[in-house]
Amino acid sequence: MTICPRLLLVFLFITSSLCAGELNWSHDYKSAQLLAKQSNKDIYLFIGADKCRFCDRFKDIALADKDIMKKISKEYILVYLSRDRHIIPKNFETKGVPRHYFINPQGKVFHETWGDREVAGFYDVLDEAELNKMKD
Repeated sequence: MTICPRLLLVFLFITSSLCAGELNWSHDYKSAQLLAKQSNKDIYLFIGADKCRFCDRFKDIALADKDIMKKISKEYILVYLSRDRHIIPKNFETKGVPRHYFINPQGKVFHETWGDREVAGFYDVLDEAELNKMKD
């Protein structure tokens, strides 16, 4: 029995989204990259840690904002990787979390930053990412 690669990708994405809990994020960078290519969307990669008060604060404040989630869900494939539990590609820094990477479908990082942000501050990050994307 042969499984269609697209069907497998959709299954992996749905499965990882269900496991992501309330944030509905993927935990698999490679499958997210394939999905980004297929959907012609960029990737927002959030790297955190299981016991990180700044990561928790960022999730509780900025990522709990419905308007932010609506905006980034529309424009990006969302990936959350915990440096404690997930496989993180070697080209991404895992020290100083939370880390934020904005990546095009071909895998090129067009903006990166780190740190906790409140709602207004994360909108600034999104604006900076958009400006950097236009420069490329």
